[in-house]
Amino acid sequence: MAKYTYTPIGVCSVQIDFEIEDNKVRNIRFTRGCNGNTQGIAKLAEGMEVDEVIRRLKGTDCNGKGTSCPDQLAKALELAKNQ
Repeated sequence: MAKYTYTPIGVCSVQIDFEIEDNKVRNIRFTRGCNGNTQGIAKLAEGMEVDEVIRRLKGTDCNGKGTSCPDQLAKALELAKNQ
């Protein structure tokens, strides 16, 4: 199991921690951000294949910011996948 920490850009969340085990996303934790929304994202993505989470969340926009916490999770997963 590999552990990752990502610093999001352009959103309220200041850190995303997660693990990848057997190509599945585990133990997603957002620091700050919209608590209910980030908890919901984490629960929905738990146990999903990395590429499926990226496919579903990439490009999600929050109030015209051009990004969002879900989009930042997708970016974090892309970086982790390419390491």
